[in-house]
Amino acid sequence: MKADEAIIRLEDVSKTFLMKERRVEAVKHVTMNIRQGEIYGIIGFSGAGKSTLVRCMNLLERVTSGKVFFDGTELMKLRPDELRRVRRGIGMIFQQFNLMKSRTVAGNVALPLEGTGRSRRQIEERVRELLDYVELSDKLDAYPSQLSGGQKQRVAIARALAGDPKVLLCDEATSALDPQTTRSILNLLVRLNSELGITIVVITHEMAVIKKICDRVAVMEDGCVVEEGEVFSIFANPKQQITRQFINTTTNLYGIYDLLEENPSVIPMRPGDRLILMRYLRARVSEPLISAMSVQFHVVFNILFSDVEMISGCPIGGTVAVLHGSEPDKEAVFAYLKEKEISVEVIHSAGAS
Repeated sequence: MKADEAIIRLEDVSKTFLMKERRVEAVKHVTMNIRQGEIYGIIGFSGAGKSTLVRCMNLLERVTSGKVFFDGTELMKLRPDELRRVRRGIGMIFQQFNLMKSRTVAGNVALPLEGTGRSRRQIEERVRELLDYVELSDKLDAYPSQLSGGQKQRVAIARALAGDPKVLLCDEATSALDPQTTRSILNLLVRLNSELGITIVVITHEMAVIKKICDRVAVMEDGCVVEEGEVFSIFANPKQQITRQFINTTTNLYGIYDLLEENPSVIPMRPGDRLILMRYLRARVSEPLISAMSVQFHVVFNILFSDVEMISGCPIGGTVAVLHGSEPDKEAVFAYLKEKEISVEVIHSAGAS
């Protein structure tokens, strides 16, 4: 399989649940291609259908209609024994870890290896290897109750890796963890992807998770994928309101709206000034744009705040500023910014002088 080919492919997938006397359409006509070797994010609010969708990828939830392919095989056509065999190539981790309390750490990791024909010694060696990889070799004989949340998730990851999967499905895998532990688990997932070549699908309601590790993202709402693309492109130029809502949770740029609503007088503006929000639409923000425009167009920028960060290895962000100058000069600035692929939103205009 080539690196850019889909290892998971969904064609017009829908999933409907019958609950008492009503039908719930959890997933509606989703078509999706997840490429070999990428980290793919699926984000949505609670009830959007994202967890149901990910469980359709390995047929833990059988789809009501549509087709599901894994590594070129259509899963819906397989017999139960064939499906079990194919599923070994798809690991899965969950928000609540799903560890067996009665088993030690080693026993939990060994579970998928039992009944595979390996000797006891081979299983023990593989378990030690996996626990060493997730940095838990000292917890071999501990029980889940003796572990922190982050340690439990590392055990779950080691267990998921036991079958040498090609894909790892992560269903809200960091939602129960504190921010520092979340970072360590996300860093581990990146290692799995880069060192072992495992394709990772991340289900989350946190845009910060998408921003940190994903290559591409699908945004779900009411069972549908409403927007999909490269993470940088989605952050730079979101098309849907729900996408903008998610992005707003990870940047301080949009705090300007709250500030205007609460106390507009704190923003110093003279007659004719424009309060603007500039957002970068391509992966290049290194030019000294504001200083260049100030000199070239004889305008003054009063920067209120700025937010620039790295996403997918590229700098992205924006700036909120008050623009002062003549009307022709301000219009020239807007034209210049459009040429540089920087979007400009005029948030507020002070009365003309």
